[in-house]
Amino acid sequence: MRRSISAKLITIFIATIFISFSISGMSLFFFLNKYISRDTVQNLKVYADKINEAFNLLWENSDNLFYQRYLQETIEVCGYVSRANIWIVDREGYIVDELSSIPENTSFAITAKGLRLPDPRQYKRLFSDPPGIIIEQGSFYGLFKNTGWSWLTFAKPLEYASAGNKLPPDYAVFFNIPVAQVNKTRSDVLRFFFISIMVSVPISTVIVYFFSRHLVKPLKEMKNAAKIIAAGEFRQKLEVNSSDEIGELAVSFNQMITALKNLEEMRRGFIANVSHELRTPMTSIRGFIEGILDGTIPPEKHREYLTIVRDEVNRLNRLVNNLLDLARMEAGELKLNLRNFSINELIRRCIIKLENMILEKELNIEAEFDEEEILVRADPDAIERVLINLLHNAIKFTPPKGLITVSTEKQKDRVLISVKDTGIGIDPADLELIWERFYKTDRSRSRDKSGTGLGLSIVRNIILEHKSEIKVESEPGKGTKFSFYLPAATSRNIETQS
Repeated sequence: MRRSISAKLITIFIATIFISFSISGMSLFFFLNKYISRDTVQNLKVYADKINEAFNLLWENSDNLFYQRYLQETIEVCGYVSRANIWIVDREGYIVDELSSIPENTSFAITAKGLRLPDPRQYKRLFSDPPGIIIEQGSFYGLFKNTGWSWLTFAKPLEYASAGNKLPPDYAVFFNIPVAQVNKTRSDVLRFFFISIMVSVPISTVIVYFFSRHLVKPLKEMKNAAKIIAAGEFRQKLEVNSSDEIGELAVSFNQMITALKNLEEMRRGFIANVSHELRTPMTSIRGFIEGILDGTIPPEKHREYLTIVRDEVNRLNRLVNNLLDLARMEAGELKLNLRNFSINELIRRCIIKLENMILEKELNIEAEFDEEEILVRADPDAIERVLINLLHNAIKFTPPKGLITVSTEKQKDRVLISVKDTGIGIDPADLELIWERFYKTDRSRSRDKSGTGLGLSIVRNIILEHKSEIKVESEPGKGTKFSFYLPAATSRNIETQS
């Protein structure tokens, strides 16, 4: 059975509260027991000191009935406040009857002199040297075994002094409280603790329920939007109303939708462009071949039209190769063979390769080299492809007898390479679009019948693979300038291809 995130959050929250309160309750139970017992003993010490003060007054005024009543009233008040049975015991363990309250069913020894504590362990240490204090919990060596209760017993010697000198104690005061009575405070605290749990858990559950619904709502919207996107619709956007992680996720989701929309548009545009670029030469090839086969084209023109067919086939071949190269570059499969070489020498070789085209249009070529030999660290084959492409475009779009300038400039740890022409230029609105696959301006279409529209895309990918950048500056009617950087070689050694 599928459980929603909201239900899981509520379950986890309730389980966490249950575990937390259980641990807190057990800790409170044990620590509160120790605290209350310790606090009770501290209070009994205070009451014992009060009785000791009254006892000292009686000791100094033994014949004064007022101090006898004062001691008795002090014992009664302390007994009432502490809810304890209080005894006065002498050195022999005898109970002073007129000053003591005896609980029922206690196992006192009964002698001719009255009640006596039967076990010396119950009083001897109080009159040792030095005098001790008794703090016991239980039956107090069997004294309270017949009561059926566990008792807390606290006993302290009654000290007094004569002429400023302490005398050995002859009496001690005992406090006896049932443990159940001591624990009553703990029970009251625990009862209020559990009542607070019973009140807080439902309230907290309701709060978490509404909080979880608020938290899960954007996730549900993302789920529904994802279903719409999976169906091919990219118009669904999420409203971002928070700045937390959920809000950041919603922003990222909207960015993903935009990216997918752009990718889909690019994919459709790519398919349309590839179809167009393939359809045109294939239509020409099919038409010319059918014309030759059905006799529409006379035999004496076969060679002319077969030459056109060959050129179209070569164009298709270049298109397919460029597409494969571009796909490898964008997939990160382009492996660069980096080595040191002279960029000036590579430019000279590229110009020589395009010499026929340059001479045909009677173009002027100027080389402006900052130094006679500048070494760079790059892939010479890939950079040659960049230079050939940029020079080829400059030649195509520069009118006859125009000027093309190629320059190199050393700049600290990199080299600036520029190809500038005096051609027709590029409209400012097209500058950011020229790097897209198959993109051609209207002016270039009239002059570039053999191009595939992939050259500058390949150029940009090669430069990006070299961790560099390429820039373009252009003004319609005045020319265009392409510039890119390459890292300068760190040594003067020219490396040959292995």
